[in-house]
Amino acid sequence: MKTDTSPVSLRTVQVTRYVTPLREGGSMPAIAEADDDFLYVLKFRGAGQGPKALIAELIGGEIARALGLRIPEIVFANLDEAFGRTEPDEEIQDLLKASVGLNLAVHYLSRAVTFDPAVTTLDAKLASQIVWLDCFLMNMDRTARNTNMLLWHKELWLIDHGASLYFHHSWDNWKAQATKPFTLIKDHVLLPRASRLEEVDAEFRAIINEELISRIVQLVPAEWLQGEDIFHSTEEHRQAYIDFLTLRNQHSEIFVKEAQHARERSV
Repeated sequence: MKTDTSPVSLRTVQVTRYVTPLREGGSMPAIAEADDDFLYVLKFRGAGQGPKALIAELIGGEIARALGLRIPEIVFANLDEAFGRTEPDEEIQDLLKASVGLNLAVHYLSRAVTFDPAVTTLDAKLASQIVWLDCFLMNMDRTARNTNMLLWHKELWLIDHGASLYFHHSWDNWKAQATKPFTLIKDHVLLPRASRLEEVDAEFRAIINEELISRIVQLVPAEWLQGEDIFHSTEEHRQAYIDFLTLRNQHSEIFVKEAQHARERSV
């Protein structure tokens, strides 16, 4: 597996056209066009979970990319104050007004189809890589009901990591959370195929180090880290993400064993 060791960076685009809403869940993402003439799935900071969902999307997606998994390009998407004035739908107009400034967007994979495990069987190594990733990120949203995987040009692409890192919705006891097993892995759509977790664990632990984690977390805009009373500064808040992910990687055997036990019970 080839891994991406290049410096981590994100482009910034200006949203120029709201195309259509994607009414999925409570976040109301949308397809939008940007000033580079590409279409994106735009995720709004003014949606229900606020910037936390964008932070999880950014960190989760870029960690997956660093591990060599296929992730559509993630960009910062700037939304101008005047953008929503002509929007006739009041709910969407309110969302656009609440999201003025920096949002997150993911390159839209046109004509991609949703991954269906009944139709496509994944290699055990790739399935194990994705299960490991989702255990590490505590991603609860890769189930048979909602796989969050697409087939595009005959290759598998991972999308939607906004439900990852759910511990950050309450920072109480976050250090203890870092070393807990991920019990929701029992519902993972790829768990029955994930027979090579120990092999993947050794490979991925060697790639994910504190330097890589820090480079990715440094991408999070300071304005998305404000308003958390438990931290004295945005940099302290940022460092907590780095410490959490570093600690979780160091104790990966805990979530790997949980996944193995869950798989034994399911197959």
